[in-house]
Amino acid sequence: MATSASREAAPPPARDRENTARELGLLSEIERDPDSTQAGLAVKLGVAVGTVNWHLKRMIAKGYVKVKRAERRKLRYIITPDGIALRARLTVAYVENSMALYRQVRTQARQALALARRKGYAGVQIDGDGDIADVCRLTCLEMGITVLSGEQAGRSAVLHVDGRRVRLVEPEGQGTGDRGQ
Repeated sequence: MATSASREAAPPPARDRENTARELGLLSEIERDPDSTQAGLAVKLGVAVGTVNWHLKRMIAKGYVKVKRAERRKLRYIITPDGIALRARLTVAYVENSMALYRQVRTQARQALALARRKGYAGVQIDGDGDIADVCRLTCLEMGITVLSGEQAGRSAVLHVDGRRVRLVEPEGQGTGDRGQ
């Protein structure tokens, strides 16, 4: 059971998240098709063949994956029992990291929206796209703040999404919402 301290922990560094996601993706793809080539795996995962090769070599050295020659130039990758256990751990870590990021973004969005409300804004624009901007939209709905777009936005405040950071930006001359929120 997770403690409140672990629930509030920040997500791990980007490199760790990327490696976890890549290794999880590799193990899942190998399990789905043991005859996959490194080039095919690279396309499915959206990475370079060298990246796939590096991860595979590490997983083979650690005993998570075995390689058998299927034909003269064809290899077959087999996930070992330790590899199956690793995939389970990586899946749990991925979900935990995703939830930590979600909580972090929700907290930032709530703080920025509370500031917007204190400053008299009934609606905000959202500057950004992707999952984090979607979390901001949901937080606006939850807090009863209208998401403005197009002409209705006028000179409204903006929830600015910059990577994993969310902050309130006010129109020029409208206040100080851009200071550290």
